Amino acid sequence: MIYVLDACALIALFNIEPGAQKVRELLLRAATGEITVYINAVNLLEVYYDRIRIEGLEKAEQILQWVYSSAVEVLEIIPAPVIREAGRFKAAYDMSLADSLACATSSWLSAVLVSSDHGELDAVEKDGGLKFLWIR
Repeated sequence: MIYVLDACALIALFNIEPGAQKVRELLLRAATGEITVYINAVNLLEVYYDRIRIEGLEKAEQILQWVYSSAVEVLEIIPAPVIREAGRFKAAYDMSLADSLACATSSWLSAVLVSSDHGELDAVEKDGGLKFLWIR
């Protein structure tokens, strides 16, 4: 099984918010090779700047290093099909660019999108366009 993390999933983990345990369990399963977990670089950027705002640059750097050394695969290059799909998601659902990339990455990988962002993504789930794992 393949999962794609939205930024809010990692932010929940690092802030020890509701849903953090679900994310932790996914990362443990990824570390054993049972599943594969991805994050798009733009969504990782959201996590990084969130940490800068909350805890400063040093902590943000530590978290970034942790992600790169973890079982999470960072999709750093955005393939043309993901660009096209992200554009379609953004236009159809009037969502943020980062959320459109998370959706497009999930679609491209035939993956489950891990998120808590019901406000932006409930309409996508309702339309049946993607599979979701809601962490809360």
